[in-house]
Amino acid sequence: MALAEVVAEETERGLDAESAAAKERAFLEATRAGRHDVGSRPVGADPVAIAEARLQAAQDRLAEQVAAKREQIAVMRERLIAKCGSRLELDHYLEALVHKPGALAGATALEQARQAGTFTPTHEAWWAAARKAHGEAAGTRELIEVLLLHRHMAHHHVVAGIAAALTVGALSADVVALEARKIAQADEPPASDPPEPRPEHLAWLDEPAVVSLTSKRLAQLPPDTRPLPSAAVYDQLLRRRSSGAQPASEGEPP
Repeated sequence: MALAEVVAEETERGLDAESAAAKERAFLEATRAGRHDVGSRPVGADPVAIAEARLQAAQDRLAEQVAAKREQIAVMRERLIAKCGSRLELDHYLEALVHKPGALAGATALEQARQAGTFTPTHEAWWAAARKAHGEAAGTRELIEVLLLHRHMAHHHVVAGIAAALTVGALSADVVALEARKIAQADEPPASDPPEPRPEHLAWLDEPAVVSLTSKRLAQLPPDTRPLPSAAVYDQLLRRRSSGAQPASEGEPP
């Protein structure tokens, strides 16, 4: 069997380069020790060359996957009209801007976000109020924390949370996150209708796995018809003691 046919066969079987090389090393060790014989397929082929060919095939498949992924990303990106133009995503620079907050005001990514509508006037108003309250650097860092919320929350929920926090004068990213989560929970669809009750022969499935013996015993007790206890008889002792008590003289305890 030719080397190309061996590589094609192993590629179809889904073996990667590392496992193939380990298999060939084990084959060589076993052959040198003379512990067992081998089939006719590896005869006449260099195991090291087979492993290298498999490694090259795996690298080629990886390169094809990377190229396909890059092509997919290129299709998803916005098409640029001008030659040698640039389209920057503000989200890609947030971690760097945390350490350099002063660079956000004049950033090209921020200007493009304004033009695209992702950085709304609500963001602008909250940012201005945060800078006025906390200072330029601290206020900008709070805005960056707010912008990071867009990664795992819907854009309109974050904007609504910013507006709610701005209404009450809360200039903290934590408050914005809390308000945005409340709005997101309010927008969630209502829970589905409760399931239909089980038939009588399957009702035991809805019973709790652990039953309290105290509650079980109380459920089996007959109703208690005795009247509630009263402490009125003890009031007679208090009146009798107050009528027979003598005033204490000076120096004696009462």
